[in-house]
Amino acid sequence: MNRIAHFEMQVSNTEKTIEFYKNIFGWKIEPFGDFGYNFITTDEDGVEVTGGILPSPDGQARIINTIEVNNLEESLEKVQENGGETIYPKMALPGRGFVAYCLGPEGLLFGLFQPDKNAQ
Repeated sequence: MNRIAHFEMQVSNTEKTIEFYKNIFGWKIEPFGDFGYNFITTDEDGVEVTGGILPSPDGQARIINTIEVNNLEESLEKVQENGGETIYPKMALPGRGFVAYCLGPEGLLFGLFQPDKNAQ
């Protein structure tokens, strides 16, 4: 556990970005939810990585890595204790788990994800 389990690409032009990565890597990219999120799945030789492409709220392109943890609340406490900041509190991802977003002490944005054991 505590591995990078998911990534997000926040971009100004989602359609162009989707086509770019589909054409290069053959990724499967499909709409997910009602808020402009596009879910990426890759699967080669049994190794799957998931990601997303979504509109950037401020127009700036960025990649956010999300780290899978056993206990989201405990991890959020550790972020605070070590000089980080929670900028988006825990929210449910129906059928998948829970996620929160944080800033490290140098201002790098990252996510924390706790899988929902009952959804597996």
